[in-house]
Amino acid sequence: MLGAAPAGRGVGSYNFREIDTASLRRSSSSSINITLLLLLQFVCIRGNPFDLDSGYREPEMATLVPPSPATAVAPPAAAVEPQKVDYLNLPCPIPYEEIHREALMSLKPELFEGMRFDFTKGLNQKFSLSHSVMMGPTEIPSQSSETIKIPTAHYEFGANYIDPKLMLFGRVLTDGRVNARLKCDLTDNLTLKGNAQLTNEPHMSHGMFNFDYKGSDYRTQFQLGNGALFGASYIQSVTPHLSLGGEVFWAGQHRKSGIGYAARYNTDKMVATGQVASTGMVALSYVQKVSEKVSLASDFMYNYMSRDVTASFGYDYILRQCHLRGKIDSNGVVAALLEERFNMGLNFLLSAEIDHQKKDYKFGFGLTVGE
Repeated sequence: MLGAAPAGRGVGSYNFREIDTASLRRSSSSSINITLLLLLQFVCIRGNPFDLDSGYREPEMATLVPPSPATAVAPPAAAVEPQKVDYLNLPCPIPYEEIHREALMSLKPELFEGMRFDFTKGLNQKFSLSHSVMMGPTEIPSQSSETIKIPTAHYEFGANYIDPKLMLFGRVLTDGRVNARLKCDLTDNLTLKGNAQLTNEPHMSHGMFNFDYKGSDYRTQFQLGNGALFGASYIQSVTPHLSLGGEVFWAGQHRKSGIGYAARYNTDKMVATGQVASTGMVALSYVQKVSEKVSLASDFMYNYMSRDVTASFGYDYILRQCHLRGKIDSNGVVAALLEERFNMGLNFLLSAEIDHQKKDYKFGFGLTVGE
């Protein structure tokens, strides 16, 4: 602060030359303190402008800051184009006669009644022999609603020859029946199939040959059998999942002919088929693959000549050590087949079919040895 004025003088006549040294020191000290406070306040607000590590910073000015990559607006994603179908490279469909193959696995298991024992012995990699013993009742056709059964037992001897291009199967039964099957690959695309049965009963023996030609995206078959039986079928892939086909046949011995059409749609998870024929038969089937081990199947059969309608539902369950298949239909028939694997080459079979309406109950068990 400045010193007081000498007595007898007004404030307006204050002489600056008379300022003493102490007053000057006090005034200088107050000015330094104010300057330090202002500088400290500037540093707290703006930061140290003389920081040697960060360098001198100019006073901040309003500038346009580009947006960060996280906040930048992403360009719209390109629309996924649908996969184009190459109609010149479609898959080859399955044969016309096997369009219901997946549904038959669950809905038509190989049921049996009584006791059954099968033994197969391989002599080498291509040739093997089989022995089968079957004991149980056999149904006899009758005009009454009741089922007539007679006890039977027979032995069956078989020989098998399996080669990549040739397969032969033969069976001889003690009741006089002889069965034979043949499959031969004549070329890479042409296959010959044949089956025959000879019996002691009149007009019960039959034979049939089937020529199957496999194209790039189609299959065609020609059938020739005894009794002047001729048949032909053709199935074509229309899309990667849809195939359409038709068939025609002529039975000269019975003077009957017919024509039919079929459609099949399959993916990795389901198979749907439909078939209609001039004989009055309409067949629909659907198979849903729930998982790698579980499949569900259903079918619908209708004959508009006899007005018979049947619907069924089945399942196919593959476990680690067993294979279970079963079905139930609209007539109240319940059936199941269990194949339990005890060990490599040793399987146990259980078969059951119950028809409460006809009071017909069939149960069977079996053992299979060998592969």
